[in-house]
Amino acid sequence: MSGTTTQIQGAVQTLTQSSDTLFLLLGAIMVFLMHAGFAFLEVGTVRKKNQVNALVKILADFGVSAIAYFFIGYWVAYGGSFFVGADTLAQGNGYELVKFFFLLTFAAAIPAIVSGGIAERARFYPILIATFFTVGFVYPLFEGMIWNGNFGLQDWFAGNLGYAFHDFAGSVVVHGVGGWIALVAVLFLGMRKGRIRAGKHTNFAPSNIPFLALGAWILSVGWFGFNVMSAQTLDGISGLVAMNSLMAMVGGILAALIAGKNDPGFIHNGPLAGLVAVCAGSDLMHPIGALITGAIAGVLFVYLFTYIQNNTKLDDVLGVWPLHGVCGAWGGIAAGIFGQSALGGLGGISLAVQIMGTLIGIGIAVAGAAIVYGGIHSVMGLRLSEEEEFKGADLAIHRISSTNED
Repeated sequence: MSGTTTQIQGAVQTLTQSSDTLFLLLGAIMVFLMHAGFAFLEVGTVRKKNQVNALVKILADFGVSAIAYFFIGYWVAYGGSFFVGADTLAQGNGYELVKFFFLLTFAAAIPAIVSGGIAERARFYPILIATFFTVGFVYPLFEGMIWNGNFGLQDWFAGNLGYAFHDFAGSVVVHGVGGWIALVAVLFLGMRKGRIRAGKHTNFAPSNIPFLALGAWILSVGWFGFNVMSAQTLDGISGLVAMNSLMAMVGGILAALIAGKNDPGFIHNGPLAGLVAVCAGSDLMHPIGALITGAIAGVLFVYLFTYIQNNTKLDDVLGVWPLHGVCGAWGGIAAGIFGQSALGGLGGISLAVQIMGTLIGIGIAVAGAAIVYGGIHSVMGLRLSEEEEFKGADLAIHRISSTNED
């Protein structure tokens, strides 16, 4: 009997391991697909002369991100190394390998976010170099502090303030960090030529609304892999995360619809704002709290993006700083508000800790980006020449246009 029991236990363990591996693999594939969403959102927003560059840049960034995270970033964040035999790597159905793939798709979102802000005037290879350093060092530094307990920050929060910083799926760790890195990059690059005419701001219209919408739809669908599968095991999966993601998305849509006065660009970015904001507390909030969180994020994006585009010299093409940076920071704080049991949440969270953790994430992102982009700006320059920018990144960098029109 004992032998039979051992066999059954072994079979159950193997089934559990393989199920968790498949579950996380599907999540990794869904988040990987989101990079197509980033690409088409940018393609639809930029002018036609920069569409090829948008597509190539996102894919090239992913390739560089994979190398940076494989050799450096994953070790910085989790102490993991792949310099062992394949037999060791394949243990447990290769779950740790699939976990790396899943976390890589999160890390690669950083340059994908930045790409939308710096579009239409950035040089190609200097930006890929910046991608290597941000994914290899800057992002995993904060990722490891929050999700792996590095440097004792989470222990300090828990020991002194009662609770650790909570960011279930990366409102701050991924989106906030990416958005604030993008802000620094945008500031170094400056405004696109032609944005100021006769002393007034001119906004370039999106080149292709259907592509913009396609990108938003791909991102919205993939986000359920981003959020729900952040549980990383079947045992940890929660329908509450799915429901809260849905309600935050809906809140973002409706808020952007009203605040954006039917503008299709705002309407299609509204769900993304809501989904960014709910990542942190999606496993804690009541669905009504998630709805409010998403609605506030939608309004934040519309009004802040409108203001900076019409009143400042901050030329953030896709509005990635308000969308990811500000809405991501709001998400970290919102988790501390709507995660409270008094507001229908599950509790076990501190608003003070959420504010402090969010500010630390912003600080690391800004300081790291200033070093990376500032260094590259000083050594080789980040921006296309005026002639190249006028010609467009497609012809200047890739020697081909998005259409074969004569």
